[in-house]
Amino acid sequence: MTRPHRVRAGCAAVVLSATALAASACSDGDTTPAEKASKAASAASSLVSEGAEAVASATAAAQSQLAKIKNGVNAKGDVALGPVTKDGGKAATKVTATNSSDKQATYTVEVTFRDGSGNLLDAVVVNVADVAPQKSGEVTARSHRDLTGTVKAQVDAALRH
Repeated sequence: MTRPHRVRAGCAAVVLSATALAASACSDGDTTPAEKASKAASAASSLVSEGAEAVASATAAAQSQLAKIKNGVNAKGDVALGPVTKDGGKAATKVTATNSSDKQATYTVEVTFRDGSGNLLDAVVVNVADVAPQKSGEVTARSHRDLTGTVKAQVDAALRH
């Protein structure tokens, strides 16, 4: 399933869950269950829309940064990630780039943060600058926003330049 389909499927699940929860609520006399369901669906839809916009914005920004690099060499195999930790609510992972070339290089790495089902939550780009030949350099990649639940990180792209 492609990223847009996963995001839409996840969004639909959130909206349906909120609607079902609200529809099952008892009437308080002033609001019918249908009205509660409508309000809950509207609120959930708004939250999903905001989340989807944030993910789309982060992904577009990451791709834009990568596109600026001229003469970069695919170096995904030179990059490894550490375990994901939480740093003030934000997901964080150590990015290690090992320079396999014979010249000093900088690595520009796109790291994506995903939930347990593989749905995209956030994307960031980090630079591991001035890595000497046959040596390693490290930086920490942090999500742009607070992420909850199980979060996994992966290298989506890495360029050596």
